[in-house]
Amino acid sequence: MNKSFALRIAAMNAMYKLPANDHPVLPEDVVGRLTKFKATLMDEVHEIDQIVEMARQGSPRIDLLVAMADLLGDIIVYCRSEALKYGLPLEEVLDVIMDSNESKLGADGKPIYDANGKFLKGPDYWKPEPRIEALLNTIAAGR
Repeated sequence: MNKSFALRIAAMNAMYKLPANDHPVLPEDVVGRLTKFKATLMDEVHEIDQIVEMARQGSPRIDLLVAMADLLGDIIVYCRSEALKYGLPLEEVLDVIMDSNESKLGADGKPIYDANGKFLKGPDYWKPEPRIEALLNTIAAGR
């Protein structure tokens, strides 16, 4: 049986006795929770330095790719687990964010870049936050 990633995260949170919510909720100690989450993510982000050093030392390509896959996977697992603690429908939020990203295209339907290669906002760009808020309100109203 191939369980979805979200279901596997829910099972992991249950196994490790981590919070899991089916609706948006803020914990009493949101500052403490966010501080701990940031520390966890920063530990992962600092692994990039190790991967950079591996690259500088000429590590085999497959070792670098494995290290990158592990790093990115860990970050995604931590983020998905944290979203569950807050009862946030992360996959639906990501859909909204991707739709917003796609609205950044220029009037000609092509990407607009700055000198560093960053995407710039086109004329039809819309911010995702109002739609995320509407999504969360819809979920909260359904309780």
